[in-house]
Amino acid sequence: MTLNLPLSSEHISSMNEKNMAGLQDDYDSLGRHLQRRGLDIDEIKAKISQFSLAVPSWGAGRGGTRFARFPMPGEPNNIHEKLEDCAVIHQLSSVTPRVSPHFPWDKVSDFKALKEEAEAFNLGFDAVNSNTFQDQKGQEQSYSTGSLASTLAATRAQAIEHNIECIEIGQQLGSTEITVWVGDGSNFPGQQDFGRAFDRYLDAAGEIYKKLPDNWQMLLEHKMFEPAFYSTVISDWGSSILAAQTLGEKCKCLVDLGHHAPNVNIEQIVARLHSFGKLGGFHFNDSKYGDDDLDSGSIDPHQLFLVFNELVEAELNPREGFSPTYMIDQSHNVTDPIESMLSSAEAIVSSYAKAIIVDRQLLHAAQDENDVMAAFQSLRQAYRTDVSPILAMARSEAGGAIDAIKAYRMSGWRKQKTHERKAVGLGAGIV
Repeated sequence: MTLNLPLSSEHISSMNEKNMAGLQDDYDSLGRHLQRRGLDIDEIKAKISQFSLAVPSWGAGRGGTRFARFPMPGEPNNIHEKLEDCAVIHQLSSVTPRVSPHFPWDKVSDFKALKEEAEAFNLGFDAVNSNTFQDQKGQEQSYSTGSLASTLAATRAQAIEHNIECIEIGQQLGSTEITVWVGDGSNFPGQQDFGRAFDRYLDAAGEIYKKLPDNWQMLLEHKMFEPAFYSTVISDWGSSILAAQTLGEKCKCLVDLGHHAPNVNIEQIVARLHSFGKLGGFHFNDSKYGDDDLDSGSIDPHQLFLVFNELVEAELNPREGFSPTYMIDQSHNVTDPIESMLSSAEAIVSSYAKAIIVDRQLLHAAQDENDVMAAFQSLRQAYRTDVSPILAMARSEAGGAIDAIKAYRMSGWRKQKTHERKAVGLGAGIV
């Protein structure tokens, strides 16, 4: 298939040529530094070149809050325009080859054609996402009482049917996973019976699980609060792993970095889920107060590094079926979404690279000897290392941009789309 890339390859190559001499100098200097620590910079570069993550179709547009949404010029209106923007992100970053679609937001009449459209942009599809937390036009049953855990049998049946439809769509797109997140819960004490609500959820989720193709996974996403503010049916990793263990081997847990109480030790949750073979994937973002969906690494880059430290440990000591999926899941309220996802991709891959260069022999020895400071400093040494030359070199060798955000701005993409695309209206919500 002939590729139809959105940006000029010559534009990217020209900018890279101007930056290559400086990058090569930085790369060689870092290589000598790492060599003194017994590390081969080319081996590290080769390893991170194999790393990839997905971008969310909904993240290509401006997000919003419970109060308002402020659209920007040139914002995508539909899945076709979203794919264009996602292709820009992958072309510049070289690490985001998959798009995660959300239904019914991204529903079209011909999914085979949509798959071919994505392939022409050098993109594939990641996990499909169902939506039972909003009512849609023409919907027979309202989700105001919940969805998979609703007390109303007809509402539960509708939610089950929608998820099964998402699986069928995903098969046409080449996906092998479905992410199930429900907003089911309560806002008042006494509103729900906690035990019976969880039982209803398990029964309904079980009907979806039965329809999984042999090579598929079902990922359960937990969230502490919102839209339900008193209780949430799948509120934490404990509820999530209990549900995943009940449903079966093809069901695993998905960790969204913003879906926890403040100061929760997320990296320990990662280790626990891996220990039981239920670590299915991640939605990367950052948080200051709650589920803020801020850009990855913008608030607590050290936490992102510590999460990847546990993931590298898991890679070195894998459990059967360990193959987590990685995706950015953010709400871009005040930035250009393309720039935010380029920045986040850099932060995520940087954390992975830093986790790779941890001296694990020293770390494990210090842990076994209860040498607290030596263990901590082994992590701190890796975290302090500026790995950006490795990332930039890997990007350039893959055809991406050494300076991705600058290359994007110089391309004039957003200005061009401002003239070509219909203006997006005002509104509320995340899309």
